[in-house]
Amino acid sequence: MQLQQHHKKPIILFVKILSTVLIASAIALEFWHLYATFTQTPIPNFLNIIFGIERFAPIAHLLEGAIAAFSAKPQNQIAYGTYSFFVGTVGLLELFYWPDSNDE
Repeated sequence: MQLQQHHKKPIILFVKILSTVLIASAIALEFWHLYATFTQTPIPNFLNIIFGIERFAPIAHLLEGAIAAFSAKPQNQIAYGTYSFFVGTVGLLELFYWPDSNDE
């Protein structure tokens, strides 16, 4: 059983890094879209699909961050809510199913 857990750690780390990069990219893309809207800069039509997909991720991560913030220990609520916002579902799994990983 310990061997299986050992192989999951690199995958979980990869998912955390990928999720953080993608959510930061989604936020940057949304700021770019707002800037283009305010300056009335035309945006290529093929990006509309990407913007539609991109708007779903921050909303889902915001819900996960809120759940983590309300479920975490009182002294860690803001930090764990922010962490779960960036890493997504893995943050919730660490909070609920792997409680020893957030005691550090």
